[in-house]
Amino acid sequence: MRTLYVKFIVITTGMMLISFILAFLISNTYYHQKIKPVNDQKNTKIALSIATFAKEHPDNNLIDYLENVSGIGYQMYLVDSVGNEHSFGEPFRDKNLPNSTKKRVINGQIFHGILQFPRETFVTGFFANELRNTIGVPLEHNGKNYALFIRPDIKFLFSEMHVLFGWILLLAISLSFVMVLINTKYLIKPISTLTKATKSLASGNYQVNLDIHRDDELGQLSQSFLQMATKLEQMEDMRKEFISNISHDIQSPLSNIKGYTNLLDHDSISSENRTQYVSIINSEIRRLSSLTKQLLLLASLDRDEDIMKKKSFNVGEQIKGLIRNYQWAISEKGLMVSYSLPDSEIIGDPALLETVWDNLLGNAIKYNIPNGSIEISIEEKEKSVFVTFVDTGLGMSDKEVDRIFERFYRTDRSRTRSVEGTGLGLSIVASIVKLHNGVITVKSKEKEGSTFIVELPVK
Repeated sequence: MRTLYVKFIVITTGMMLISFILAFLISNTYYHQKIKPVNDQKNTKIALSIATFAKEHPDNNLIDYLENVSGIGYQMYLVDSVGNEHSFGEPFRDKNLPNSTKKRVINGQIFHGILQFPRETFVTGFFANELRNTIGVPLEHNGKNYALFIRPDIKFLFSEMHVLFGWILLLAISLSFVMVLINTKYLIKPISTLTKATKSLASGNYQVNLDIHRDDELGQLSQSFLQMATKLEQMEDMRKEFISNISHDIQSPLSNIKGYTNLLDHDSISSENRTQYVSIINSEIRRLSSLTKQLLLLASLDRDEDIMKKKSFNVGEQIKGLIRNYQWAISEKGLMVSYSLPDSEIIGDPALLETVWDNLLGNAIKYNIPNGSIEISIEEKEKSVFVTFVDTGLGMSDKEVDRIFERFYRTDRSRTRSVEGTGLGLSIVASIVKLHNGVITVKSKEKEGSTFIVELPVK
């Protein structure tokens, strides 16, 4: 995480540096395009007004006059036709200026040195203390011609301000860097915490605690992480329960088969007992076979294999045929079955959906009370078909309803009543309904029965 910390600081500092460079280049362009011409015109006007005043007041001492003017913030350079020169105010760092330029100014031309100062120079050229970076105007005094070169005395104008600006720049850079360090630590700390939590999660400790209270994306990530940890813990518990249940459900019939086959080895058992033992063995084999088939079907559904063979079929006729197949079990328990199953064509996998109806009807019979009732109905609404199974069985609590579609989950009532089952049926039902883009809902009340509603799209 230190690497990310350093990377963040480097990237942020780099962005600040790039922003500074871009801002400097943009400012330089603006200076050359807008400010420089205005500055040239302004200083030209001032220089001409100085020359006009000197011409209109020949009695004034020119040197004293220019000395006074320079005292209010200007640098000046005065030269006559024979090369005599005078400097006023802060001396120029570089007085290198062609004599031809001086002569042209003496002869009446205006020298726009500020405007013509090399364009490749950055905006710092404004501060260049050079004679070339001036405005030159002709000046006439007492019948003598001069060339006056003038520019603002930047050092005088800014006086202590350049020190203040220097401190402001230094403090701004220093404080920005400190703020980057603090902000980076603030942003990276939750990621460090998440990394530790991830390692803890990887080692099998699902009780992770993230003391992160934020409303931004990192806060949302932390909440999602905690939800993921909870889900993983539930999945791990389900996996352990799955292994425990599958081991029990396989071991139990195998133990029975082994025990009864050992009994069959004895010659002393009667023909009646032998027939009974063989029947029990066959029942346990069918139980193992059913469990194996259900596990294979669940595995196929989990892998999302292309096992669906869709076609149009009459779901009402399919459920009627299933009721006929269960007629003996219905009669044996004294149940009354009523149904409203109009012809309803849907597109789906008939074999898989028959598994759904078989499980729901089988459970309605298995967990019903003696002489109870079962109601089955089909209703079409808009683009969906609703298949409803209502029984008068034992019913379930809200807690049991929440877990009814978990694999190997059996309600306590089903165990106390010694009803055989694998605990996989409703899990398969939910997977098949979901595979058909449908929804299954359960309404149940203890000692009053249960209602299963399957909603499937017609197409």
